[in-house]
Amino acid sequence: MAKNSVNGKVVLITGAARGIGAGLAERLAAQGAKVALVGIEAEEQKAVADKIGAGAQAWEADVTSWDDLERATAGVVEHFGGIDIVIANAGIATSGFVRSVDPAAFEKVIEVDLLGVWRTFRVTLPHVIDRKGYLLAISSLAAITHAPGMANYAAAKAGVEAFCNSFRAEVAHLGVKVGVAHPTWIRTDLVESADKHPVFGKLRTGMPGLLGKTYPLSVALDHLQTGITKRARTVHVPRWVGGLKLIRAFLPPIIEIGAKSRIKKADAAALVDIERRGAYESSITGQAGRAATASKPKG
Repeated sequence: MAKNSVNGKVVLITGAARGIGAGLAERLAAQGAKVALVGIEAEEQKAVADKIGAGAQAWEADVTSWDDLERATAGVVEHFGGIDIVIANAGIATSGFVRSVDPAAFEKVIEVDLLGVWRTFRVTLPHVIDRKGYLLAISSLAAITHAPGMANYAAAKAGVEAFCNSFRAEVAHLGVKVGVAHPTWIRTDLVESADKHPVFGKLRTGMPGLLGKTYPLSVALDHLQTGITKRARTVHVPRWVGGLKLIRAFLPPIIEIGAKSRIKKADAAALVDIERRGAYESSITGQAGRAATASKPKG
């Protein structure tokens, strides 16, 4: 077996009901991995696991719940015998400006996208140490480019990057590798749902050049699959995202200048949308986001 092969490895993936999580589960299983699908959308995850076959199993767990994660992790270890690779992919987003976004929806993004990564890694870490494995957190282009209307998502994803950079140095002597991935806009339920928003969809799709381009899911899966196989420190989807890190100090003023002519009108339109639909409905994005905000952590 090649040193970095996933053949025979146990891979735990959070947020595996659809999109990147489900796609990676299918691809890694095709390479011989045993995949554990963990998340709150039980029926969807079971369908993905059933499609993959005997090498896959699903566990229901909210990544904001210690009890859920500990129970699911114990189940994975009992079923597969251990854990080699953990992919913290569970993530949600909202649409809204800080002054008017639904507060609970805003905070849920921080809980899932940042604290969910910390909890997932903390609970699974002893098993990954046992096998000198690999942990990969899915951050985002939003960790580098901080667009208006995405304050919570950008903060959470930037936090994930910083967390992984600190964490990596802490566990290197234990033989564990830590990676962080930065996908740009990928055609998933989350992005397609956001693009349908009557206010923030126009802001997103109106971003200039590559910053507004949406890529097929296969592009993300290609880069991530390669990164996982190599136990990569960073995965940029696509590669030009990594180049932005070299100029990130200059990006905030550039984004502010580019947004200046559109924010006043969008701010007023957001208030009208909230008046019409309510703050929650105006804020929520994607099926996973709706499921996450409706769920109550159990511990």
